Amino acid sequence: MFEGSFVAIVTPFKDDESLDESKLKELIEFQIAEGTHGIVPCGTTGESPTLSHLEHDRVVALTAETVNGRASVIAGSGSNSTAEALRLTRHAKSVGADGALVITPYYNKPTQAGLYAHFMAIADAVEIPIIIYNVPSRTGIDILPETLAKLGEHPNIVGTKEATGLVRRSSDIVQMCGEDFIILSGNDDDTFPILAVGGNGVISVVANVAPADVAEMCNAFKAGNIELARKLHYKTLPLAVDLFIETNPIPAKTALMLMGKLNGKMRLPLAPMASANAEKLRRTLADTGLL
Repeated sequence: MFEGSFVAIVTPFKDDESLDESKLKELIEFQIAEGTHGIVPCGTTGESPTLSHLEHDRVVALTAETVNGRASVIAGSGSNSTAEALRLTRHAKSVGADGALVITPYYNKPTQAGLYAHFMAIADAVEIPIIIYNVPSRTGIDILPETLAKLGEHPNIVGTKEATGLVRRSSDIVQMCGEDFIILSGNDDDTFPILAVGGNGVISVVANVAPADVAEMCNAFKAGNIELARKLHYKTLPLAVDLFIETNPIPAKTALMLMGKLNGKMRLPLAPMASANAEKLRRTLADTGLL
């Protein structure tokens, strides 16, 4: 259902911080032309915490409209409020998204029973494939493989975005959830290892700047060309490191600005990169052939 490279796309803003719809469409066209398999709007990289509800809805709708079936669209639709996550997921379904990326509730710190109830409430209410996004470093909560296995029995819960950074975690998920349960890496530096233990692809930050390389790594692995996939892993690894030298998406937007594709505008509380970090990122982009 979902495999390959899915870009966690940035949300472009004009200088006055309003949505830049024409630039978003440009970025989507760039991704599709470079072979990206899917677009993920309104995730962390898309600065969803500072989007209004109207803006969130518009970004998802515009993405689905622009993609128009040429790639998959997995819309970020999570919240720490179950009612809000339901509304966002219903909207994603209504505008034609192919799936929903639903983060574990942050700040509330629910128990495993609470996590199970949260995701079941959404899955029962909206008939759309759901990817559960697990990123404890941001949310303060970790959904365990045992809970994922129970949730995976629901036909609408099809997989997880695995961003714990734990080496063994993906193997545990494969063993407990079965090979049909989709695992998409949530950390670019983990993509190749996750593919090696049975994962299906990545929801990628690096793909914002190097979409062809990330897509080809996934394609090569699927085709059995492990050596090429390994080479592309090491080629993109410096980007996977330096695009997190400061809080995502600060480096991603800065990189796109350096590449001439974006003005680099972010919303507070995100601030421009420190000059030394920006220079290090510029050198990495140049070394990778992107400048």
